[in-house]
Amino acid sequence: EPYLHGNEKKYLKKCIKDGFISSGGPFVESFENKFAKRVKRKFAISVSNGTAALQLAFESLNIKKNEEVILPSFTIISCILPVIRCGAVPVLVDSDPFTWNMDVSKVEKKITSKTKAIIAPHIYGLPIDMDPLLKITKKYNLKVIEDAAEVLGLKYKNKECGSFGDVSTFSFYANKHITTGEGGMIVTDDDTLAEKSRSLRNLCFQSKKRFFHEELGWNSRMTNIQAALGLAQIERLDNFINKKRSIGQKYTAFLGGVNSIQLPLKRTIYAENIYWIFGLVLADSFSDNAEIFMKKLQKLGIGTRPFFWPMHEQPVLKKYGIKNNTSYPVAERIARRGFYIPSGLALEDSEIKYVSETIQSLLN
Repeated sequence: EPYLHGNEKKYLKKCIKDGFISSGGPFVESFENKFAKRVKRKFAISVSNGTAALQLAFESLNIKKNEEVILPSFTIISCILPVIRCGAVPVLVDSDPFTWNMDVSKVEKKITSKTKAIIAPHIYGLPIDMDPLLKITKKYNLKVIEDAAEVLGLKYKNKECGSFGDVSTFSFYANKHITTGEGGMIVTDDDTLAEKSRSLRNLCFQSKKRFFHEELGWNSRMTNIQAALGLAQIERLDNFINKKRSIGQKYTAFLGGVNSIQLPLKRTIYAENIYWIFGLVLADSFSDNAEIFMKKLQKLGIGTRPFFWPMHEQPVLKKYGIKNNTSYPVAERIARRGFYIPSGLALEDSEIKYVSETIQSLLN
């Protein structure tokens, strides 16, 4: 459930009053400028959704057919789509069992002469350990596409997530830290990548000969109405982060001593959990897998969501040469035993208590 109690209504009324409801309008530029400043980037390019942000960010790097791109198996399918669609070769890496992020220690051995980039998605509220990853990318001259969709406002060693990639992306879907309903953002410090992304989002129209196309682009513009929502939301981002961390802390207090479940880490040596969602992983000794346990919660009025399913086990990707002939045991385990419980900004303390007590009862 989104939390819309700031200037959203005021700004939306202005959109309608002024007639700016499509992709042209003052809120688009205002939102982009404020967002760029918040994540400490030179440029922010708004788009229609987070998947579009990844697609255009990837295309801006001019990665060619048969070149290799490293990414974790445990992530949303949006991360692998642009790799597949341009004919590049995805090279998968397993995850860390405690942070659920890409295991950076396994990256370097996957690099070959064909490797051109790494897609680095921060998962569920904790970041990838970026310093060793960036050391590797610098050593091999690789590009970094940082997917910060789930960690807006999170800092890695006091530096904003979303400020590490050659190009970085965000999502504003309704369950993110700020929402525009749908929507996304590309951020970068590179003038060329920024200009390329702007062109790609707007069908590669040209300034002098608008309907004369030298490249193929996408219609991925954000509307002024979406940007109005985004501006109102980002004004309250710090409040939202505090609320998310409060939800995480309350769940941890209720469930911290419960056997048979793994809770999210409160912090690592480089970051404090922002708790985009509150995930649980059932112990191997517990008889239920996530699917069974989630059905029991559903019968008791508690909605849940499964963890991501690994890329190497996606049926649709087998058609594109992604074969299930390599094991990624951490990704496979947390996909089968992991799920997340209600974590939205509108969650009440009484609901947190009910969810926690119900989980404890079922586990016992």
